[in-house]
Amino acid sequence: MNTVNPQDFQKLGQVNVEGTMKAVTEWQKSLQAIATEMTNYSKRSFEDGSQTLEKLMSVKSLDQAFEIQSNFAKRAYDEYMQQMTKIGGMYTEFAKGAVKPVTNAFQAR
Repeated sequence: MNTVNPQDFQKLGQVNVEGTMKAVTEWQKSLQAIATEMTNYSKRSFEDGSQTLEKLMSVKSLDQAFEIQSNFAKRAYDEYMQQMTKIGGMYTEFAKGAVKPVTNAFQAR
């Protein structure tokens, strides 16, 4: 007959708590990094838009306005695509990091 050792339950509980705390810490770090990156991108985009508006206010011809606006649209699109690729990579790393402590906890059993 097998007896249940209370120390085994305590150890299992401790491993679960430690794994959960590691996972939560990694999630928090990853989400903070993503939020910081998005904030920086938003600031850069706003500044670029403001500078473009200032340029548009001082144009002397319709051709010049069209060129400024076209350049802005191209820049905005390119930067957006780069940013979304970067954020996508960050979310991928976030998912990998989030699963790691849980996987390690299951392997430790």
